[in-house]
Amino acid sequence: MSNETRDGRAWQPDYLLDIDAEKCIGCGRCFKVCGRDVMTLKGINEDGDVVELDDDEDDEVEKKVMVMNDTGACIGCGACARVCPANCQVHGHEQAAA
Repeated sequence: MSNETRDGRAWQPDYLLDIDAEKCIGCGRCFKVCGRDVMTLKGINEDGDVVELDDDEDDEVEKKVMVMNDTGACIGCGACARVCPANCQVHGHEQAAA
């Protein structure tokens, strides 16, 4: 699937496919530049499980990480990859399954 820019140049979207929780530092920069809610901040507990963040359980969270939230909303702009200091994202040309 090939797209074009406004003036007709070929452009290939580079969709966010995954986020490596081992590399992610939970800084939230990618979340701030994405206006489409493709990812969200969650916690990882002492058992390594991804959990919702809430004030009552903050002491049980070992680490905060970004996780995929709505993969189908990604337009492949690549803004999240440009601001990520941990290089923890996987991008590709494939679209999410409908």
